[in-house]
Amino acid sequence: MHSFFRLALASSFVLPTLALGQTAPADTVTAAPAASPWTFYGYVDAYYGYDFNRANSPQRPAFLYSHNRQNEFTVNHGLVGARYQDERVRASLALQAGTYVEANYAAETPVMRPVYEAYAGFRPTRRSWLDLGIFTSHLGFESAISKDNWTLTRSLMAENSPYFESGARFTYEASPKLTLTGLVLNGWQNIRENNRGKAVGTQVQWKPAAKWVLNSSTFVGNEQPQDSARRRRYFHDFYASYAATSRLSLAVVFDIGQQQAPGRAADTWHTGAAFVRYAFAERWTAAARAEYYSADHGVIIAALAPAAATPNVLVRGASLNLDYAPARQVLVRLEGRVLRAGQPLFADAAALPTRTYGNGTASVSFGF
Repeated sequence: MHSFFRLALASSFVLPTLALGQTAPADTVTAAPAASPWTFYGYVDAYYGYDFNRANSPQRPAFLYSHNRQNEFTVNHGLVGARYQDERVRASLALQAGTYVEANYAAETPVMRPVYEAYAGFRPTRRSWLDLGIFTSHLGFESAISKDNWTLTRSLMAENSPYFESGARFTYEASPKLTLTGLVLNGWQNIRENNRGKAVGTQVQWKPAAKWVLNSSTFVGNEQPQDSARRRRYFHDFYASYAATSRLSLAVVFDIGQQQAPGRAADTWHTGAAFVRYAFAERWTAAARAEYYSADHGVIIAALAPAAATPNVLVRGASLNLDYAPARQVLVRLEGRVLRAGQPLFADAAALPTRTYGNGTASVSFGF
């Protein structure tokens, strides 16, 4: 579900010089060179953010992990990588840095934090791939690469579900329209395993027509660091995107999950978002997002193992995005966002609790 800007090598046919009246033999046309199996890619996303009611804090609310700094110029994400793929084998290695890495990889060992993806794979059959290593998440409509997303900042559901995974991934290309994936993972956004259990996941992506993409992804695993405190987590992600016209695109996303809790019924969370994107000129695009996030006892969004006294969390929000592409590799973005919680979940400039939070974010990104 994640994409990059690739470096393509142009091919051409070369005809030999002929004397007047001479006819070229059929075998004198030089064949087009074979496409290189190597792809090199890079990306950098620099930004400035400002929080309207948190002017004295450099950190945005703790459950926002991308573009999470405010009132400073910094880099959210920079990466460079290489991929190799031929008819039978493939591999990828990419390294990264930025505030996105600082926030999302804080639990990993320092030596693993710079790794964006690192995997090797082969084709067991003509239509399948088996990959082992570190790769992007099979869950969600949004990715870590901001330029590929419809909005500059991530929705609450994307920020509180995995951006990356490590394990084994089996992908079966049932048809040009249907792809099936099964995974065995170290856990919920883990590179290093934190217990003796393994998680499993699935993904079904169906493109019934050129304008439609339908996706269903699941996750099941124990996400407590101690095996004695086992709490099973169940999660399902669904999204549908529709290219209504060459200018207008629509998407809806819905996630639901449940995690076992000590001494009470399992905690449930569910979250949804709707996106509208419209290209109103050759280089200009606007996007709007409406979203909500509801979680029993603040599960996932507040802490891995929330206390029973933690109140239920309900947050609603909306954002408006304006994009300008001065060149094919460059994207300039500006976004305004407002969140409203059912409880005083945020803090204002005086560190007093408040229900409302708003920010503005601007970024310039470059990718190849």
